[in-house]
Amino acid sequence: MAYIQRMTHSGLDLEKKGVHPKFGVVQVSELLSAWVVHDFTHMSQVVRVMAERYRTDVGPWSAYLGILNRK
Repeated sequence: MAYIQRMTHSGLDLEKKGVHPKFGVVQVSELLSAWVVHDFTHMSQVVRVMAERYRTDVGPWSAYLGILNRK
């Protein structure tokens, strides 16, 4: 984060555009945002695996615990 903050404060142009082979024209801000959300996806995968350990321990409440019912 500190590195990205330094880049932002050093005048990184978040509106700068480039061409992606599949998406066409994209902005630096979009790429960085996608990177963050990609990492969130991995975090949710880790939490889901951790929660799975408690599936039998929670008994009938498992039906109401969304994290145990997502694939």
